[in-house]
Amino acid sequence: MKSVITTKGVAPAGRSRHWHEAIADAYFPLDLQFQKPDTFNGELVSWTLGDVSVSRLTAEPMGYRRLPRHLTRDNDEQYLITIPARSEVFFSQCGHDVRCNPGGFIVERSYEPYEFSHSEATDLWVMKVEGRQLEGRIRAPGRFCSLLFDATNGANGLFVDMMHLIPARYDMMSEEARNTVGQQLVDLFVLALENDERTLTSGASTVRAAHLTRIESYARHFLRDPALNPEMIAQGCGISTRYLHQLFRDTNQTLGQWIRNQRLAGCREDLKDPSNPQTIAEVAYQWGFSDQAQFSRAFRNHFGLSPREFRHLHRNG
Repeated sequence: MKSVITTKGVAPAGRSRHWHEAIADAYFPLDLQFQKPDTFNGELVSWTLGDVSVSRLTAEPMGYRRLPRHLTRDNDEQYLITIPARSEVFFSQCGHDVRCNPGGFIVERSYEPYEFSHSEATDLWVMKVEGRQLEGRIRAPGRFCSLLFDATNGANGLFVDMMHLIPARYDMMSEEARNTVGQQLVDLFVLALENDERTLTSGASTVRAAHLTRIESYARHFLRDPALNPEMIAQGCGISTRYLHQLFRDTNQTLGQWIRNQRLAGCREDLKDPSNPQTIAEVAYQWGFSDQAQFSRAFRNHFGLSPREFRHLHRNG
């Protein structure tokens, strides 16, 4: 679905409330500060791509604040990847300040207060993605909220280029194609993070973080193998099983939980695909689950629906 929200035609006295509602609907609730509230103009165009949204926001100078009263754990954490195309933006979160100009991008998370502002008229591209989509692909995505990324090189540039192509192609894509493009955007963003050397040096110690990254990469490669276990991973990564479990204690989940969640995420994507001819049992076995009843219980506990209900829901819109 494509939506367009603009202040054109809105009485000056109602523009502040109108823009507050537009921002909350497109992203999440924020406190807005207008430089010139009576003459403010802005436009927000959004494109839905399955569980991902891409938007283009043009607005006159203003500030946005995510305050403690806005924070809630009732909903999944959301991340905004913001790419300025015009003028500098200021962002502060988790005790770190960053100024981002065109040619860069930043990551904002909904579970922490923050400040965002621009002192000149701006043109922003924003991708909104649920935290669980990132957590299934990269460890502790929240640690990237204080970093400035280059939007012009390698996978970073490809990610930004793909976002820019979406508006012209959107109307010609089927709903299935839009879902796929949304997932590919997330994949490109994760690839950009993984290729950044700070992925290894942020978080705990450099050595421990590097080990975790290598462990996760090895485990993903063999995720569909039912025989995947801590001993196999430890041997493949050249560390002891005891040290392997010590490393995962830093992530607030066990290795077994992490592997199960990765497999469930893979099953979820396959069951969402209406063109996938496999039975539920075949999908489960393909992702390393050897017990159908155990898989169904784990899927329901994780996503709130049984595999059959989840597939039916997505195949029937």
